[in-house]
Amino acid sequence: MALEDGDAVRPRGQQVNGEVSGVPRLGGMGDTSLRGATAPGGSRTDMVAEGWEPARGAPRRAGQPEEALMSELSELVQKVVKSSSWWERHGVDISILACSFLLLPAGFLCLRSAQAVPFLAGVLILGVVHHTLAVKGSHLASHNALTESKSWGKVWAIFFIELCSAFTVEQGTYNHVKIHHGYTNIIGLGDSSTWKVPFLNRYVYMFMAPLAVPILTPLVALGLLRNVEWKAALRTLCCMFLGFYCHYWLLLHISGFQSPWSALLCMLLTRSLLAHPYIHVNIFQHIGLPMFAADRKPKRIHLMSLGVLNLPRNALLDWSFGHSLISCHVEHHLFPSLSDNMCLKIKPIVSQYLKQKKLPYNEDTYSSRLWLFLRRYEELMVHAPPITELVGIQ
Repeated sequence: MALEDGDAVRPRGQQVNGEVSGVPRLGGMGDTSLRGATAPGGSRTDMVAEGWEPARGAPRRAGQPEEALMSELSELVQKVVKSSSWWERHGVDISILACSFLLLPAGFLCLRSAQAVPFLAGVLILGVVHHTLAVKGSHLASHNALTESKSWGKVWAIFFIELCSAFTVEQGTYNHVKIHHGYTNIIGLGDSSTWKVPFLNRYVYMFMAPLAVPILTPLVALGLLRNVEWKAALRTLCCMFLGFYCHYWLLLHISGFQSPWSALLCMLLTRSLLAHPYIHVNIFQHIGLPMFAADRKPKRIHLMSLGVLNLPRNALLDWSFGHSLISCHVEHHLFPSLSDNMCLKIKPIVSQYLKQKKLPYNEDTYSSRLWLFLRRYEELMVHAPPITELVGIQ
């Protein structure tokens, strides 16, 4: 089922000031004024998903179904992967995780200081290390992107997801890999609705609620344990307790905290240090882009190019969250088993291919998306998203 030249993406739903709720209304067929136009948040994109349509005179793809497009792109990516060394495929990201572990002693020792600068340095180090292990490590482990061995992949998943992140492997992998990746931007499945808290106003959600992430994460995990076997639930409980207790013990005996409450407060501070960009990134890159009904969704390459957005590179977030969650999110959704470093390596190939085939390649800045969500919070985060229709499917 291919999109022909002149096909368009058209959202439907409640109109708000001339726009469809969640996704701006498109212009007429063949309207070229949207190409290269300013994104909703005010920055330019290479081809904004909400306003995408093939250019006039573009090669027709009647004889090139979407499966062929994805197959062609996969072949190009596989050539790069096969020609890459183990260091490029796995070593770079493993080294980042290893360096984070090596920074732990420095962080705990800095917290011993009574002076403000070393103490704050300790908070910064532990905060960055925690998010590197809990976000980057867990994300790579959930996709088995740290190793080519399934057995070791399971070990790393338990370590990073359960011990470092205080979540359960089975439910975390199912919700992220099977649902979010399998049904990206499909209403009722992978539409990122789990990140919505409609009863909170925009400022509470965007700037205050993220501080509760370290508390809410284990509570949500405990609630999900009823959906797994008792052996997995027991393992998760043991790993979660071990992770929290080790952190608490080190703060008392290495960092020298005198009271349990001060140690617990420091744990909360370090574990929520990057919680704001963590929440923001998870909503910025999908919500506000086209959403589809399960029985009317496009094929994989169109689904991912329309419903996923890349943010610019950022040294701190690239290190802590990984390229696949920041500047290579489109590449990650197309090829989820690749490591962060490999997603960065194939980025020029993927972006060039999508643009060559007149497909969207969505990019926007962090500040632009933040302003967009503050300005249209009710529309994007409270109301149900509209369904995007694919018009002219042959």
